[in-house]
Amino acid sequence: MTQRYGITIPFEGKTLQEHRDLFRRVADAGYTDLWSAEVDGLDGFTPLTLAAAWEPELQLGVAITPVYTRGPALLAMSIAAMAEAAPGRFTMGLGASSLPIVERWNGIPFDEPFKKTRDVLRFVTRALDGEKIDEEFATFTVKGFKLARPVTHRPPILLGALRPGMLRLAGTEADGAILNWLSASDVPTCTEHVGAHKSIAARLFVIPTEDADTARFIGRRMISSYLTVPTYAEFHRWLGRGERLQPMWDAWAAGDRKAANALIPDDVVDELIIHGNYDQCREHVQRYIEAGIQVPTLAVIPIGVDITEAIAGLAPRP
Repeated sequence: MTQRYGITIPFEGKTLQEHRDLFRRVADAGYTDLWSAEVDGLDGFTPLTLAAAWEPELQLGVAITPVYTRGPALLAMSIAAMAEAAPGRFTMGLGASSLPIVERWNGIPFDEPFKKTRDVLRFVTRALDGEKIDEEFATFTVKGFKLARPVTHRPPILLGALRPGMLRLAGTEADGAILNWLSASDVPTCTEHVGAHKSIAARLFVIPTEDADTARFIGRRMISSYLTVPTYAEFHRWLGRGERLQPMWDAWAAGDRKAANALIPDDVVDELIIHGNYDQCREHVQRYIEAGIQVPTLAVIPIGVDITEAIAGLAPRP
């Protein structure tokens, strides 16, 4: 697979209409990919639809769309629409997401995430291949659905995966995995469960500033927001950070968020958050690439710089 180099959209503080010029800057700077997310901002498909029309050379992806928050048929239709809008340029990312997003924000029980992800993956793969589906899956039932607009070429489907079961599912039934919230040295631990000849993408958080104290202050707040979620906490226990993160988890459980942030060691922040000047940030990204990430996707937190400057400064070098 040819090495790719992406950036996460939409950019904070910019309207979608303002992204047309930003997408052009991304393409001109040498990035190959734009990847959206679906958490608490915009949905994952709309920014990519605009990018498909505005920048016909860029690869597009979503990391990730939760398998709970759309019905299976609607999800298949959304994927088919993006495949038609950006033929050969779209990669679909599916995943369980997390309890806060699924249950607290969308009112949907976060039950059996592995089985749900497996079942939705199997359904959308078959639906996109043109099959009429009338089947009772373990977590839902579909009766007589068939896409009315066949997909000429089914886009690659990657799974957001954190631990062995989901990583193996990504390797055996999907086209690869999307990793998140890990260090460069963690990559081989994950990819060995996915297997060879599969696509590996990762969202990498980048704070391009030489002010290490500021970067670590922001990084600690990001880490405590994410890694206290049970899914991510178990991921980092599996990766071997349990002892270093337990004081944060204990303080968080006691309701003391200020103490929780303060108890995150500097070395944990430095492993999980890319920061420094532009050269240092690119060198850190390169370590992920050398560890096996084929589609690094930068999630830029621009502190003290305009996003246009950050796009240029973090761009890949020949």
